[in-house]
Amino acid sequence: MTIALRGTGVSSGVAIGKVHIVERNRVEVSEYQVAVVDLDSETQRFHNAITIARQQLRAIREHIPPGLAADISGFIDTHLLMLEDGAITQEPVRIIRERHCNAEWALKLQGDALSAVFDEMNDPYLRTRKDDVHHVVERVQRILLNHGPMRHELPDSRLRDYIIFADDLSPADTTMMEHHGIAAFATEFGGPTSHTAILARSLGIPAIVGLINAREYVRSEDLIVVDGRAGLVIIDPDADMLAYYRGRQDRRHRYIKGLARLKGLPARTQDGIDVKLYANVELPLEFESVKEAGAEGIGLYRTEFLYMNRSEPPTEEEQFEVYRQLIESMAPRPVTIRTLDLGADKQVDGHGNPLEANPALGLRAVRLCLKEPSLFRPQLRAIIRASVYGNVRLLIPMLSNLDEMYQVLGTIDNIRATFSNQGIAFDENMKIGGMIEVPAAALCADAFARHMDFLSLGTNDLIQYTMAIDRVNKDVNYLYDPLNPAVLRLISMTIKAGKRAGISVSMCGEMAGDEHFVRLLLAMGLNEFSVHPRVLLQVKRVIRSTSVDEIERLSQRLLRSHDARTRQSMLNRINANLEADMTD
Repeated sequence: MTIALRGTGVSSGVAIGKVHIVERNRVEVSEYQVAVVDLDSETQRFHNAITIARQQLRAIREHIPPGLAADISGFIDTHLLMLEDGAITQEPVRIIRERHCNAEWALKLQGDALSAVFDEMNDPYLRTRKDDVHHVVERVQRILLNHGPMRHELPDSRLRDYIIFADDLSPADTTMMEHHGIAAFATEFGGPTSHTAILARSLGIPAIVGLINAREYVRSEDLIVVDGRAGLVIIDPDADMLAYYRGRQDRRHRYIKGLARLKGLPARTQDGIDVKLYANVELPLEFESVKEAGAEGIGLYRTEFLYMNRSEPPTEEEQFEVYRQLIESMAPRPVTIRTLDLGADKQVDGHGNPLEANPALGLRAVRLCLKEPSLFRPQLRAIIRASVYGNVRLLIPMLSNLDEMYQVLGTIDNIRATFSNQGIAFDENMKIGGMIEVPAAALCADAFARHMDFLSLGTNDLIQYTMAIDRVNKDVNYLYDPLNPAVLRLISMTIKAGKRAGISVSMCGEMAGDEHFVRLLLAMGLNEFSVHPRVLLQVKRVIRSTSVDEIERLSQRLLRSHDARTRQSMLNRINANLEADMTD
């Protein structure tokens, strides 16, 4: 009997194959007392387990086939870095000695404490870093409990073309999928911003997460279809379904081949509007993918990773070297560096602040930076010093009022004056922009545009704050709607404010990288998009197939509508001749 299950699609594509179920054998940890005379040996047992965990991850990294995306090994390196962090390697030792408990229990207590910190984070991407803590802790726990390596981590050519089903998967699991030739994966848990989801997209593996209770229906060797875009799993498909999805696979293959031909072509609409296509990055190992995709520069460089998995913030010199290398590698293309966008819930200075009841509305991003000059000034100094090596744009996140902007600009002026007096070189014409991701900022976009060199729309937060919802909360995420008239008005206000002031307005949120919204955004006057390198050519394809004149009237009708069905119908008509090509 055919059964359809729906989850959250995190990596597009269609896969057809048999199921291989990954059994993790959940680790059960109990507490027991350790005699004082045995505490040294217990701490040594813990240190030995950490060493073995590092060896396992290095072995997995060595099995990554050459030629794969660089971020594959990068995520394994992230777990290796966590195994060097005192929060994982030292704090459990303190707990062992203080409580006279076994290493497994001490590690569990510390893992739970770290997970609680990540749970309180506002940023969905940073919040899902809790998964990485869990994966690292579980690996060490398995070693402490004498569990062998998980079977799927060992090379096994018999799994080629299989579809993996699991409760959850770590980046190490996902990495080995390419080695095995896995066709797709589906998990009961996990989110769209987890490392596993990001890796699946990098590998081009169709993937679905959040298939709650799917294991009740799926058995090993079942034939299934995974539709990554729709978030759909079809168990025991009939002949007609198989023919349909095989046809989609063929079209997808032709579609991908066609995209490659767009690399050297301009992003220009059919009625002659030139559009700038930038890329979003956060890790140094992603820099090359920006060039490979043919991006005109970096529209958003997230600097948060420089501050993660460490007890002290990076020094000015550390940051300067990272920024300099990026800027030189991209020159003369522009590099937009966003200043730190963490919240008070993340202990970036080794001390941190008490967890807030609602960090989404609390001390984060520019608010935190202005409150903690010792955190903010070294980053600004590093960016300003690095600006002399290329085309740098500095981006301030989460502005909500002009006073914040004035304070940041004043700090920058002060640093520039100091550098001038000291004979330190910098680009005096470096552009400074503001992120519009709070409704208050969008409503005052005219005022910001008079003082900023450019504006950047962060739609992920803008939609969440406008609708008062958390997009990763399954109970309310149905309200996360880019087509909501309030959201569209705020976007339109910002674009128009930029045009009146004669400055550029870009969009760096997920909405910019969604093919279904590109034409509408073009009709609204947006002509700068910053997207993940993986989807850049897809966005370019839409741009080159669009005549803004032809969709202007439909777009205006959509923007005036307050009915959800009407807006969706209008969007479908705007994308009418595009939908036939959208195989996913």
